[in-house]
Amino acid sequence: MSIPASFALDAYARAAGIGAGAATPPAGGIKDNGGGFGDILKQALDEAVDTAKSGEQKIAAVTAGREGNIVDVVTAVAEAEATLQTVVTVRDKVITAYQEIMRMPI
Repeated sequence: MSIPASFALDAYARAAGIGAGAATPPAGGIKDNGGGFGDILKQALDEAVDTAKSGEQKIAAVTAGREGNIVDVVTAVAEAEATLQTVVTVRDKVITAYQEIMRMPI
């Protein structure tokens, strides 16, 4: 399953806005509360979890026949996938940075 470019660009824009310390909250709803890197990372992970839960709720609603349509489910799944890929990429970059720091001479 491929991800629409708009979802990937939106996820990238949110991640770039977090790292740049944007004064206004990005479209994803992450707010800069003046905390450190750990706080920003926690907010991003909380948003990723919320996105996944939203997708699961939409899938459950459509499966149970209560409400919703399949387009909403596909959109929610694509958003969750893009968010997960962004989180994995950030994790990989953090691990790479940590490894580089550990290789530095004292």
